Amino acid sequence: MTASDALLRRLEQDSSLAAALAWPGDFDIDRRDPLVDLVLPAGRPLLPVAGCGAGGTYFLCGEAGTEVRPVLYADSEGQATLIGADLVEAITLIAVLPFWRDLAKGFTISGLGSDLRADHPDFDAERDRLLHSLGLASISEDEAAARLLAVAARTAPDYVPRVPDDDHLPYEPLFPGGPA
Repeated sequence: MTASDALLRRLEQDSSLAAALAWPGDFDIDRRDPLVDLVLPAGRPLLPVAGCGAGGTYFLCGEAGTEVRPVLYADSEGQATLIGADLVEAITLIAVLPFWRDLAKGFTISGLGSDLRADHPDFDAERDRLLHSLGLASISEDEAAARLLAVAARTAPDYVPRVPDDDHLPYEPLFPGGPA
């Protein structure tokens, strides 16, 4: 069993850990039904593992237990990005940067972090407890953002999903400026 498989199983079995990712990270393992079926260019399988309140879905890419499985996020508006080289990295980034999608809209880490902490003053302590409970290393918000942008840059061309119907265009990269 891979580390990603073990982490997913742990989240499925411990509702308190799953709830800590559902808010404020909006990674909800009870929202696994994607709004549309998607395929990857090379035909790698997509396993929905969580969703967000806005209709987006997180997918593990590739065959279970046989390879490193990057995590793809596809939103309901036709944009997608890799968010982690595997589920361990994706969960770490979501825990540290629950507002990660807003970074694609040009918002700053400091501004988003200040807003989050103003509304949720216990965020840092809760994040640290979550990471510790999951056995994940804590990283700074800047390091998390750098990792996110690095993995997002690897989205195209192999991880740009599309609806299997020929009438649909491929999804657009969520983070502009990445390779096309």
